[in-house]
Amino acid sequence: MVILGLMFFIFGFTSWINSMLVPFFKVGCELNHFQSYLIVFTMYSAYLIMALPAGNILKKSGYKKGIMAGFFIVACGALLFVPAAIWRSYPLFLAGSFVMGLGSAMLQSAANPYVTVIGPIDTTTKRMAIMGICNKMAGLLAPLIFAAVIFTQQDQATFDLLETGTLDPVSREAMLDSLVRRVIVPYSIFAAFLFCTGIAIRYSKLPEIDLEERNSAPEGVSDGKTSVFQFPYLILGVVAMFLHISTQVVTVDTIVSYAGSFGINMMDAKVFPSFTFALVILGNILGAVLIPKVISQTRMFQVCCILGLVLSVGVISGTRIVSFMGMDAGLSIWFLVGLGLANSLIYAGIWPLAIRNLGRFTKTGSSMLVMALFGNAVTPLLYGAIVDHATPRIAYLCILVPGFLYLTWYSLHGYKITSWTKRQRI
Repeated sequence: MVILGLMFFIFGFTSWINSMLVPFFKVGCELNHFQSYLIVFTMYSAYLIMALPAGNILKKSGYKKGIMAGFFIVACGALLFVPAAIWRSYPLFLAGSFVMGLGSAMLQSAANPYVTVIGPIDTTTKRMAIMGICNKMAGLLAPLIFAAVIFTQQDQATFDLLETGTLDPVSREAMLDSLVRRVIVPYSIFAAFLFCTGIAIRYSKLPEIDLEERNSAPEGVSDGKTSVFQFPYLILGVVAMFLHISTQVVTVDTIVSYAGSFGINMMDAKVFPSFTFALVILGNILGAVLIPKVISQTRMFQVCCILGLVLSVGVISGTRIVSFMGMDAGLSIWFLVGLGLANSLIYAGIWPLAIRNLGRFTKTGSSMLVMALFGNAVTPLLYGAIVDHATPRIAYLCILVPGFLYLTWYSLHGYKITSWTKRQRI
């Protein structure tokens, strides 16, 4: 559990730092909204490409060697940020994000099944909640560490000066080069840490697992099944995972930019992702304490989905400016922050319901759920495209409300469907 917790923290840090990378590179590489979210797209498009091959690699090489390879790949992606920063090359930054995504997909393919099979299926959400604390703690710390290492107190004046467009081309280029090159040292250190972590896990006491044996289906459940697509609750669960990841990434990766529409500058808005992750961590702590003694993991999943739907309506309808936590911000932003609590246990709720009783299809089912993390790639682009032509509230209306409507349906009814042709439910 300690080793898995470290893994969840590291790929959480790799992923959630995007909440600061997106606005940072938007300024440093002079991008529009759509282009800036391509950084997120390239990272998570790798999940779609790598998820199924990762399952085969893990099966052939063993989980420990596969995990080591995953860390090495992420480290190589981090190192690509060094030449990208030296030349202020936007395509190289995209390439680095893509390679980091390939390694993260490998780690996800290994870590999530581990958490599922190392204990009883009815307490999976409890273990996922503990892993979620590790993952989201990284999300809480990542933007703060990035801001502390990269930014200075004088940067807001620099950003304001760049926006005026009054600088001559030579001075402007020099200022942007200096800004972007600040990522060289921290990403070099991060890469070295990842290499060392991969080697340490290779020689750790982490046991090998047999997914098919550990998650074998009861007699009659998978008899005669010839395809993973014959499990409706899995396929519907993959859709649910895609939409959950979509709503979650929009909540975190857009909140700094959304705060700008209320006149809050980047230096002040950097705390909002951390507020969101603080609520995610709170939700995971509640899950670890309450499940299953006080509330079942399925019931907690349902509560989170319904809460997310309610808060989503608040995001698009809240118009008042309120003062809270030392910030004067629109009520809509605080509803967006509140979605951190709703999102906290949805991932952990989907996974055991979608992967249960798959037998020999367990590895493929797990890979499909990892592929659903592609929602992290598509949705920020969709959000950016809508914002470039409309408003952030319209974008949230198009993404958050439909997403949580489906998640609520799946949590109440969809996971019970066991046959496409017969109205069989559990």
